[in-house]
Amino acid sequence: METVLSLDHFSKVYSNGRGARNITFSIKRGQVVGLLGPNGSGKTTIMKSLTGLAQPSEGMVTIFGKQGTDREATLAKVGALIEQPALYETLSALDHLRMAAQYYPNVGQERIEKVLQIVGLMPYGKERCGKFSLGMKQRMGLALALLSEPELMILDEPTNGLDIEATVEIREIILHLAKEKGVTFLVASHLASEIEKLCDTVLVLYEGEMLSFETKEEALRLHPSLEDYFLAKVRDKKGSVVL
Repeated sequence: METVLSLDHFSKVYSNGRGARNITFSIKRGQVVGLLGPNGSGKTTIMKSLTGLAQPSEGMVTIFGKQGTDREATLAKVGALIEQPALYETLSALDHLRMAAQYYPNVGQERIEKVLQIVGLMPYGKERCGKFSLGMKQRMGLALALLSEPELMILDEPTNGLDIEATVEIREIILHLAKEKGVTFLVASHLASEIEKLCDTVLVLYEGEMLSFETKEEALRLHPSLEDYFLAKVRDKKGSVVL
């Protein structure tokens, strides 16, 4: 199976000492991999480095076989939603997608409407995004990430601000695209329960360090939940009981 993304001894360390250190893993096509860790564990640092928003301090990032800075064409195959989506309050959902479509070949009105349907915003296409709730803004960010029909999706807390029903809908979209379309996903969350429901493989991050990278099946073999698995990994690192 094709390797879509790999990190080899990757590190990105900021001047304050925070970041991510010595991260090595690879993702195959169609996998849904979860980055699980608390705030400040390095999840967003990794995602920013993958999308060119930050440059690695050490190590190598390879996406679709392209390394280093030789990734302009490759990044056209990547969709990303990192932190909060940057939206203009005075523009509608349709306006945002039409503006973004100008950066991609062969993305027209049909694809724009399809994406709005996928994320459940079709009835609100002409509304200004300034009137959107937090959850609707998250859906809008996902729509922008999906616009170019990417082969790799990098999503940072994609269900942030969504109610239960919307969270399930977004999860179903991700699982459908992975299974039926072969889209590969790297999803970050601080919620073990969400990673457990969504991902087939989990990477545990803590204080910038990679504690484990295993399939969900392997992780749950000796633990009743991913929450217990996460706590066990942190406990092993600290050498003491985690309350």
